[in-house]
Amino acid sequence: MQPRQEPKPNRLINEKSPYLLQHAYNPVDWYPWSPEALDKAKAEDKPIFLSIGYATCHWCHVMELECFNDKQVADLLNSAFVCIKVDREERPDLDASYMAVCQAMGRNCGWPLNMIMTPKLNPFFVQSYIPKHSRPGIIGILDLVPQVMQIWKTQRAQMEMVGADIKARVEAAEKRTSQNQLSAEVLADAFDRLKLDYDKENGGFGYAPKFPTPHKLLYLLRRYLHTGDKTALSMVENTLRQMRLGGIFDQVGFGFHRYSTDPQWLVPHFEKMLYDQALLTLAYVEAYQATGAPKFRITAKENLEYVLRDLSAGGEGGFCSAQDADSEGEEGKFYLWTVDEVLEVLSPSDAELAVHIYGLKPEGNYFDEKRHANGKNILHIAEPVEDLAAYKGLTADELIMQMGKIQKVLFEARQKRVAPMVDDKVLADWNGLMIAALAKAGAVFASKTYLDAASKTANFILEYMLKDGFLYHRYVKGEVAVEGFLDDYACTVYGLIQLYEATFNDVYLQAAADLGKSMVSRFWDQQNGGFFQTQTAQAGMPKMKQLYDGATPSGNSVALLDLLWLSRLTNEPTYDKMASQMTKTFAEEVEGAPDAYTFFLSAVDFQLGPSYSVTVVGDLKDTDTQSMLNSLKRQYLPTMVIQFKNPDVAGLGFQQIKGRATAYVCRDQTCLPATDSLTVMLELLGIKGEKH
Repeated sequence: MQPRQEPKPNRLINEKSPYLLQHAYNPVDWYPWSPEALDKAKAEDKPIFLSIGYATCHWCHVMELECFNDKQVADLLNSAFVCIKVDREERPDLDASYMAVCQAMGRNCGWPLNMIMTPKLNPFFVQSYIPKHSRPGIIGILDLVPQVMQIWKTQRAQMEMVGADIKARVEAAEKRTSQNQLSAEVLADAFDRLKLDYDKENGGFGYAPKFPTPHKLLYLLRRYLHTGDKTALSMVENTLRQMRLGGIFDQVGFGFHRYSTDPQWLVPHFEKMLYDQALLTLAYVEAYQATGAPKFRITAKENLEYVLRDLSAGGEGGFCSAQDADSEGEEGKFYLWTVDEVLEVLSPSDAELAVHIYGLKPEGNYFDEKRHANGKNILHIAEPVEDLAAYKGLTADELIMQMGKIQKVLFEARQKRVAPMVDDKVLADWNGLMIAALAKAGAVFASKTYLDAASKTANFILEYMLKDGFLYHRYVKGEVAVEGFLDDYACTVYGLIQLYEATFNDVYLQAAADLGKSMVSRFWDQQNGGFFQTQTAQAGMPKMKQLYDGATPSGNSVALLDLLWLSRLTNEPTYDKMASQMTKTFAEEVEGAPDAYTFFLSAVDFQLGPSYSVTVVGDLKDTDTQSMLNSLKRQYLPTMVIQFKNPDVAGLGFQQIKGRATAYVCRDQTCLPATDSLTVMLELLGIKGEKH
């Protein structure tokens, strides 16, 4: 008998990306994106098969097992193409360029994103998931490759022309001309559109799949604040409540899954992304500020408990990018429960309660791809706590305490299972959002734990991912790589500003100011305004300005808010002029579909005002200073910039009144009389009486 041969690694074995390493033992002769791969395609006159995905993508796993691990498929791909694998989280620039190509070709775009293009990088075929064998409505890779090669041999010139035309369409879409300044009408229009798309019964927007899109909720909270329209607030409250009760929230270990496959938030796509945890934490914290409802504070803390426990990148300070949907080859296996498994770990009375609370069914409520449930359940809060408490003869508080005990027992039991893989890439942009979330929660909840974690992460980025003035996008196992993109600079600046306002540590304000200058020098379009995503063009594509607020806010949306904040914190008037130019540059795009740019509109809301700048002069050791600052942090005033000055270095115009903590309040461009009264300070901000 011949000894079993171990598979040989391909070139991806030398990469750091967990996604690329997942493909390192495929029989496909993969290259990372590199000059070597592109030169090989030209030298051998072969088309390029480009496959883009990420480590926690379920359908990327399916295609790898079905196609890329199959020798028959690999032999076909290797003979026909130069094959290149890209991690979209490591190279968001390439992903954005080829996603724009996919959209220009009118296809449904998602991941894995598979592209075939000429050696000149002219794309002529795109498809997401491709099975091995053809099925009704979808061609399999064994049939696709021979067809492509026949077309390549007989219609090569046409393929080059098709690809060049697609790239020209993408380039044309990137050309914007300056319009009139955006007005308050666009804010009202966005609200009207969100109301039309809102799911009144289940919360959220659209039907299915349903994504959390927390930046829409952040925008609606601002709409409520400035107009008093309670419809905006009820949309936020209902959405946040329904998500917390649903299967999209991990009821046992906390944290939000990426999206729901149904309108009721019951059946999630189980991966957990760092950016979702950051943005949803911000939404729950701001909802708590706006309403004082403890349920929002509790959910924000639960979410951060998951992040600090399961996504910390060792003891260094950064956070990992995601946790997989799959474990032991099955999507969601880690998170699903049968009734018998619950009975096994809980006492009979607690088990009975758990079955009611979490909606467990003997037949199960989670169906696999073959529509089999096999008794597996997604845990969700199936009955209102008040109703169940009355049924059990308990108060709501007593039931909630019992639910907490049950959750802890189930969590300990689940810890014995094989957990989904954690993608240990530390990404600067997503960590910037997490710094902002921790800083905001730390300030509002007066939590040293959160503030320390935010500071530790900020220090990590500034020490390990900022080299010789360059911010790097990715850190893994002691190595930084990929020069930072606009999103990295914008989100890191955003996080540092939030951290400064939570701690008043000047180190973070200075770092934000320095990175803000670098962001402008590297990415600002001097001719037409707005920020490019990259410093140089990539993959034969034009330099792009991304504005759409998808799963995460665009770099331009965050950068607009950064400019407005920095102009007030650093007294740099140029930033206000740039912000004004940005809203003109993107006006036509935003006015066409304002509900697609809600983080950008949150910045426009700040720009249009009313906005406030508050400078508190005092000693941080004094109780009157702390009272003023803590009161400001508690308020829901998202258009308020807070700065602290020590009286010894405050300078002219910032004197204390009778040696007491003194607040200098400006509304828009008008500065109001200084005051040493906390009550008067709040009244100048339009606040009558303290909140929660």
